Amino acid sequence: MNLPSRLRHLRRLLAAAPLPTLGATNSPNPPSFRLLHPTGTLPPRFHVPVLPSRRLFSDHAILPTHLQEERFASISDRIYEAVIKTEAEPNEVTEAALDALGAELTTPLVADVLHRLRYEEKLAFRFFAWASHQDGYSHEPATYNDTIDILSGTRYKSRQFGVLCGVLDHMKRHSTRSVPAEDLLAILRAYTEKHLTHMRKLAKKRRVRMRTPPETDALNVLLDAFCKCGMVKEAEAVFGRVRRKLLGNAETYSILFFGWCRARDPKKAMKVLEEMIQMKHTPESFTYIAAIDSFCSAGLVSEARELFEFMRTEGSTISSPTAKVYSIMIVALAKVDRMEECFELIADMRSCGCMPDVSTYKDLIEGMCLVGKLDAAYRVLEEMGKAGFPPDIVTYNCFLKVLCSLRKADDALELCERMIEAHCEPSVHTYNMLMVMFFEMGEAHRALDIWLEMDRRGCKRAIDTYEIMIDGLFDCGKTEEASALLDEVINRDMKLSYKKFDAIMLRLSAVGNLGAIHRLSEHMRRFYNVAMSRRFAITQKKKSIGLRRK
Repeated sequence: MNLPSRLRHLRRLLAAAPLPTLGATNSPNPPSFRLLHPTGTLPPRFHVPVLPSRRLFSDHAILPTHLQEERFASISDRIYEAVIKTEAEPNEVTEAALDALGAELTTPLVADVLHRLRYEEKLAFRFFAWASHQDGYSHEPATYNDTIDILSGTRYKSRQFGVLCGVLDHMKRHSTRSVPAEDLLAILRAYTEKHLTHMRKLAKKRRVRMRTPPETDALNVLLDAFCKCGMVKEAEAVFGRVRRKLLGNAETYSILFFGWCRARDPKKAMKVLEEMIQMKHTPESFTYIAAIDSFCSAGLVSEARELFEFMRTEGSTISSPTAKVYSIMIVALAKVDRMEECFELIADMRSCGCMPDVSTYKDLIEGMCLVGKLDAAYRVLEEMGKAGFPPDIVTYNCFLKVLCSLRKADDALELCERMIEAHCEPSVHTYNMLMVMFFEMGEAHRALDIWLEMDRRGCKRAIDTYEIMIDGLFDCGKTEEASALLDEVINRDMKLSYKKFDAIMLRLSAVGNLGAIHRLSEHMRRFYNVAMSRRFAITQKKKSIGLRRK
């Protein structure tokens, strides 16, 4: 073959060769690296030379050249931002944000958005489900393949979304938007026989009779996958379609209950709970604790109180309120300044024989301090003594920690005086917190007063105390005093932590104190093996690089 013909043959081969996928070649991170976008920043876009066509995400989706224009990029960016910004919201909020864009969906556009959400499997499935219900658009098999790849990319995802992948595969093969009940039961049965055999084997080994059919376990996995994606309404719809032929168990109702709690819909959550009790399923105490905690964390304190009252009146003896439930409810009420209700619950705990423990009082004190109710917090200290829990140094330090974090110096010093009056001697940790607070406030002279107070009270200083004082003196520019204190550490043969030793060496290098560097290095050489320290540093660096590559 002559040279011109060989060149023509080579040109034909190059033109026919498939282009590599976007995720396999030009991704800025390896496929196993989980890239998070907590601030909603967009991932870097992929730029390639202008070619007749390029592959986007799978081997089937081809992105034409004209879709690389600014208009396509803008639509993709807006869809991606809408999904990311509503990550913590229910699925309905995400759908409303996407509907407001009014974007005309195409297969390449959907593939592009799915590719950018490939490390956020729950959000990717949300977008996939929303797109499947849009007029004038239907998913192609390649889009189903991409979504299945996202949901089953790792072993963890394979367990969590295994049934969901089976449902998507059925929809792709039958070209339908829904799965009939009989086919869904067959998918659940097949998944159970393949992946959930260990549960039946354990029951057989322990000679326990399973009252629910095997498909119920797979149904729970499917409902849990929907709820974790924020699609509780869809999960409830699936359960409603199969419940005539497949009764759920207590876990099924608990999954739906937790789903509505995450979606911040207390009314529907209570409806599921009432139905659960009507079906003779007893909610566990953990169910109530998690629900009340989630409501309180979301700021729904009134709704949490309603659930708490429901637990007291409608709940069984197995799920009656425990000290943990009371503690969560009391702290939540304290943080929203509902102090009278807090003391009512404390009295109710005593009446029902559920005595408050030390942790309950400590959590209550912390909640009161956060809202600035110091008088009420002192009142709780008195209540502790009446209940047989005289405040100890740990309780006072928890109180002091909140005051120091709020930089209420006068209140913190007043609390220390009360400690001494109650014959509770301050500890090293007490003085350390006070010194840290004064250094953060820029009042080094008051921190020095605390340092001298330790001598007057006969409190022996720990190495942490010296480290706090040295750092504070360096921060306020008193390098000579810091160096003198460092000499005291060396003379007393005290061992600095390796991290603090490295930080102090950097500070000494910045001020050019070579003598102190030499003395500290010779001192620390006795405690640390140089070769082992170097090996430790290299190992930590390798671990850091390995984590970045994952």
